[in-house]
Amino acid sequence: MIETASAAWDAYAACSPERRPTNGSGARTWFNWTQYPDHGPGVELLGLRPGDRALDLGCGSGGNAAHLASLGVGTVGVDVSTRQLAKARERWPDHPGVELHLVDALTHLRASPGTYAAVYSVFGAVYFSDPAILLPAIRSALVPGGRLVFSQRPAVEGCYGAQASLIQRGPDEDPAVVRRWDHEHGTWIGLLRAAGFVRARAEILPAPPDSGRTEGTLLVRALRPGPPRCEDPEGIDLR
Repeated sequence: MIETASAAWDAYAACSPERRPTNGSGARTWFNWTQYPDHGPGVELLGLRPGDRALDLGCGSGGNAAHLASLGVGTVGVDVSTRQLAKARERWPDHPGVELHLVDALTHLRASPGTYAAVYSVFGAVYFSDPAILLPAIRSALVPGGRLVFSQRPAVEGCYGAQASLIQRGPDEDPAVVRRWDHEHGTWIGLLRAAGFVRARAEILPAPPDSGRTEGTLLVRALRPGPPRCEDPEGIDLR
């Protein structure tokens, strides 16, 4: 199973565009939750402080993890793609606060109980793993009061649960096939509560008005029960 996923995501890495050297504000590192550049909220959703530890599930080429490291957050990125991690190591050699591991998300989570102040996934492992198995493992890896935040494309109406997702390879090759999990808002909240999370929230971030696109971004947040570590950036108490 891991070998198949590794080959699929290596194929994705071979054809995916490189991250821009700087964003629209000229910053070398930045955090982006959506499929659109310079759009949406940022790292504040994670509620992190310098010295905290965070986990990136499906870190890809490491841009988000590098930004957290630049803020003094010790960040671990896990991915099953050798090519993606090679890109990350080449792009961010001067970010000692980032640890990169070639391992599937579930294996790492089960080996890391009570370790992270935040776990996040940006179109990453939460999108491509069975939530009934993955979400309890994430909860266990969080410290009390720790946050899970993830983003992915919204589900297509009527297409829920495990879906086939195609990753294009070369012109003379069949696409790689991986599974992704799409759910409505209420289903995600129910799954999070069943896994032991509290204060679960799900919303659609609309596409930028000037993008000409209509597809938004699903953003989901929840807490492991425990003493509150900080207030929500939108002023909502997440206890």
